[in-house]
Amino acid sequence: MSTLVTAGRVATLVGDFPRSPAYVGLADALRMLVTDGRIPHGTRLPSERDLTAALAVSRTTVTRAYAELRERGYAEARQGAGTFTRLPGGPDRATDRTLTPRAGGRDLIDLTCAAASAPPGLAAAYEAALTDLPAYLSGHGYFPAGLPELQRAIAARYDARGLPTDPDQVMVTPGALAGTAVVARACTDPGDRVLVETPGYPNAVHALTQRSTRIVGTAVDPDGWDLDAVAAAIRQASPTAAYLVPDFQNPTGNLMSDADRARYARELARSRTLAIVDEAHQSLALDGQPMPRPMAAHVEEAGGEAVTVGSASKMMWGGLRLGWIRVPHGRRDAVTRARLMLDLGAPVLEQLTLTRLLADPEPVVAAHRDRLREQRDRLAAAVRAELPDWEFRLPGGGLALWCRLPVPLSSRVVAEAEALGVALAPGPVFARAGGHEHFVRLPWTRPADELEEAVRRLGRAWAVARSGREGRGGEPDRVMVA
Repeated sequence: MSTLVTAGRVATLVGDFPRSPAYVGLADALRMLVTDGRIPHGTRLPSERDLTAALAVSRTTVTRAYAELRERGYAEARQGAGTFTRLPGGPDRATDRTLTPRAGGRDLIDLTCAAASAPPGLAAAYEAALTDLPAYLSGHGYFPAGLPELQRAIAARYDARGLPTDPDQVMVTPGALAGTAVVARACTDPGDRVLVETPGYPNAVHALTQRSTRIVGTAVDPDGWDLDAVAAAIRQASPTAAYLVPDFQNPTGNLMSDADRARYARELARSRTLAIVDEAHQSLALDGQPMPRPMAAHVEEAGGEAVTVGSASKMMWGGLRLGWIRVPHGRRDAVTRARLMLDLGAPVLEQLTLTRLLADPEPVVAAHRDRLREQRDRLAAAVRAELPDWEFRLPGGGLALWCRLPVPLSSRVVAEAEALGVALAPGPVFARAGGHEHFVRLPWTRPADELEEAVRRLGRAWAVARSGREGRGGEPDRVMVA
């Protein structure tokens, strides 16, 4: 399903492009927008007449710019349908660089996963949970919805955030990604359209496409969500569901405001589109700022439905393989049936551990946030010093910087960095169908001294990549992204 970008939106995105000659400047500006993913792959461009009026240029300028895009492989004309964006050679191969763990050596600084080491206090929680475990050993050990005490603890957290939740609305899963897969199975059918963010979390998109759904991408800029484009995509595509990450979005780090959540929620409710809300980063506000209300609260107030997916992996530790789903009452049976087709429950010891942690989470989570804040600030300072032409906005939370390069060399610089012992995920990994070669994600989840060394190596890799000379890097290895 292709979406349409309006002439007014294109005019805003291209800005004051060079006009000597104008058609070349316009073609270059459009090509960069397609490469970056700000105009997603497969989008229908405005008619020549509409874009001529929006840009206040001659019709010849737009005609020749579109022809230039087609000649260079960034657009294609479809008989009777218009001009559509594309990428030369199809979606970038780097979009397939997910899900494969890497071996690596001791000298490798692995920044492919935005996941931190365990915070202090986690081992003690495991030890305490071991004393609770014997009470469960006489049973079969299967709890498809989760341990009742953990369901209550998670529901209480939602209550405290202004989202009243009954414990039986909560289903515990082996991680947020498993929860997303359950929701996709329960709430979508093959051929359904699902709205997703681009750039976005590739593993979640993969889980959604396993249902043979048709993905409709909407752009998330470094400055935030384009809600006009979201509204247009919802009107055009009538999606069954929309997957969104409003809290420190992965990879951009954007935080959606309450006003934007309310507007987004109204659009979803109007079209009866189910919101699948990923809150994996919700607890990772690093600067003490108040967090917006839960997206599900806005959706329910607008008369819509929302399934919320949560995770202990980012809040605590990736090895604590637990997530959860908050399900509307009317969808609980369908989600339960879908869950039983995938697994029979999460590990009991981990559930007991998380129950212990949620009884008084602040000491552990606060120490975790303090460490992440220091690592974020040290990483940002290193990038400013070693890579001054890289641009980024410092997120108020989450786990990574989304850095914009001055030229589209993301995959090349990642390959050169790999040869120097730094593993990264390039921008195209986070693109629905290629693009984003102007971007690299830099997680701040390793110790600060490792991050500073990684940036020093990355500075050398960038110098080689930008010079155009032959370096030691080849094709980047496949990586696991989290």
